[in-house]
Amino acid sequence: MGKIASGIKDHKQSMKRRASNRHVRSTVKTFVKNVHEDLAENVEKAAKTLARTASVIARAGSKGVIHKKKASRKIARLSKAIHKAKMKLA
Repeated sequence: MGKIASGIKDHKQSMKRRASNRHVRSTVKTFVKNVHEDLAENVEKAAKTLARTASVIARAGSKGVIHKKKASRKIARLSKAIHKAKMKLA
């Protein structure tokens, strides 16, 4: 941490951003985990959970918490897994 006022302010801002970003990343992980758990139990429930999860992931991507392409890839892989499970049942 710097001794100059602008350095102190920068440090405070970075700590604030870090806390916010950690919270968002943790939330994304929790939602992804919930989709996987629902997928193991009930495919229809997982599909409903995916809609909310996709929104959370997309928001994290648009805010720059995670890379946009990483967000897109996560959503695509979850969608693919649910689609595959639905095809198995049909």
